[in-house]
Amino acid sequence: MVTAKAWVLKKHFEGFPKTSDFDLKMIELPNLKDGELLLESVFLSVDPYMRPYSQRDMKEGDIMIGTQVARIVESKNPAFTVGAFVIARSGWRTHFISDGKDLQHFPSSWPDSVPKSLALGTVGMPGLTAYFGLLEVCKMKPGETVLVNAAAGAVGSVVGQLAKIGGCKVVGCAGSDEKVAYLKKIGFDEAFNYKTVTSLDEALRKASPDGYDCFFDNVGGEFASIAINQMKKYGRIAVCGAISQYNVSVSQKGPYVQVPMIFKELQMKGFIVTRWSNRWEEGLKALLKWVVEGKVKCHEHVTEGFENMPTAFIGMLKGENIGKAIVKV
Repeated sequence: MVTAKAWVLKKHFEGFPKTSDFDLKMIELPNLKDGELLLESVFLSVDPYMRPYSQRDMKEGDIMIGTQVARIVESKNPAFTVGAFVIARSGWRTHFISDGKDLQHFPSSWPDSVPKSLALGTVGMPGLTAYFGLLEVCKMKPGETVLVNAAAGAVGSVVGQLAKIGGCKVVGCAGSDEKVAYLKKIGFDEAFNYKTVTSLDEALRKASPDGYDCFFDNVGGEFASIAINQMKKYGRIAVCGAISQYNVSVSQKGPYVQVPMIFKELQMKGFIVTRWSNRWEEGLKALLKWVVEGKVKCHEHVTEGFENMPTAFIGMLKGENIGKAIVKV
């Protein structure tokens, strides 16, 4: 019999999450039935969406939501071989039992040279978010100028590189000089530290005096309110995230967007990547190809140890990571 460790939501977050909001539980797993398999988590993902989704979808005492790369330890299901790796959505736990219906196989074309942890990042949900957000929401065209904030994160760093592949000029902003250096290293045309500029409005104008055709927004709040005034006529805004607001306990009042939207005839659309779940294979194939070819660079911020899941999650929300934040069990 296997004992699994699992992190549960002890207390709903009030403002910024704290380690005391989580509790580590031990769960005795039963023996496998026919058709089932036992898996152990190898890499686990921590993502911004977990903050608002936990508030909306979870009860106190539930196991924290999330995705992992897992190895099959034991199998009574002929479709799954012991030792194989899969992608699962089984939350923050070291071991779990599945009937296989909720598991995703790695593509047969996945080379040994590409770390399997990238299935949680660049060649996974964050990469697909960048891919479909740019192609289907922003509808970027060659020669256009694309703005992305939280640009050194799991999604933003892929957005910028895909926009460059698509023939666009790319402007990114991030919250440290180290992150800005990383953005320039992976091919961003312009990048700046929004925490150190004297005026965000001036920094955006300096980076692209003619304005922006596309704005991939991961942050919301004040940044979005300023950036919307620098959109070009008929510009498109993809609202992917609002990390500036996830940990705010008091509702914010901001400038209103209707006037610039009307006069510039802008399109602003929120989206969740699962809308294109029927096309994920297409997106993953393209992303994996670009990674193998070296056209998309990947950086991972790895925290060692399952016991450090809450710390990794909180650090990611504070912006401590460059690229994808993951936990290695």
